Amino acid sequence: MADINLQEIHDFMISIARKAGETITSAHPTGASAGTKKNSVDLVTETDQAVETLISTSLRSKYPTFAFMGEETYKPGDRLTSTPTFICDPIDGTTNFVHRHPYVSISLGLAIDLDPRIGVVFNPFTQTLFSAIKGQGAWLNQTTRLPLAPPGPLSLSECLVAVEWGSDRSGNDFAVKSKTFARLAQGKEEGGGMVHGLRSLGSAALNLCAVASGALDIYWEAGCWAWDVCAGWAILREAGGLMVDANPGNWNPRVEERRYFAVRAGEGQKKIVEQFWGLVEGRFEVGA
Repeated sequence: MADINLQEIHDFMISIARKAGETITSAHPTGASAGTKKNSVDLVTETDQAVETLISTSLRSKYPTFAFMGEETYKPGDRLTSTPTFICDPIDGTTNFVHRHPYVSISLGLAIDLDPRIGVVFNPFTQTLFSAIKGQGAWLNQTTRLPLAPPGPLSLSECLVAVEWGSDRSGNDFAVKSKTFARLAQGKEEGGGMVHGLRSLGSAALNLCAVASGALDIYWEAGCWAWDVCAGWAILREAGGLMVDANPGNWNPRVEERRYFAVRAGEGQKKIVEQFWGLVEGRFEVGA
């Protein structure tokens, strides 16, 4: 893979993300026009599909030997391989998009040997671009290196934590989330984490970038897919962040494993992971 020019690919991915962003900002979706997938909160729009077509067509034209995995064209049973693969969520935050809440992003990553090598996350409404190439750092708008400030030491009771409810609203994994959210918020005298706050913002990719930048301390989630996290994972790692499994005990999750726990840069990363894992109520079944 030494002949792959990651910088050239990175720059092309950014140009495609910006072009796709114009499609997103010019659209006017409504709840009534949105379709659904597995249930009424798992939304999809014509814009999701149009943006993925634009991105996949552009990438396949320039890099015909690379594979492509996208949310809107994924079929059950599709698997990532060691082949260089573009991994795309055309609109990460479709529910926000439908409600015209501007926490929305294009998430575009490149994985080689199942390892995130390039990440591009672009919010077309705020014109905020996060990007990274493995070994070359993570950047905001290609000019400011992440994290945005020197990372201070980590303390669970001082953390701002991103979580998401997801579209599955019943069963074991929903119970694990609900009970763990309560444990995190509970006071220490009740055995809780007493974290500064929980935020549910609606875009996995932007959550990961917020952890990379230092705006959030932790992001804990299960139920996401590779296209939600591949790009953000590359950015997080290059900003000095750590990605482990949302289930306690696994320090080396796979990009397609569907359970993720991101911690920002700073002294005490491993200690805070262990403290957080100690508050997790049960184990996620997704990805098992």
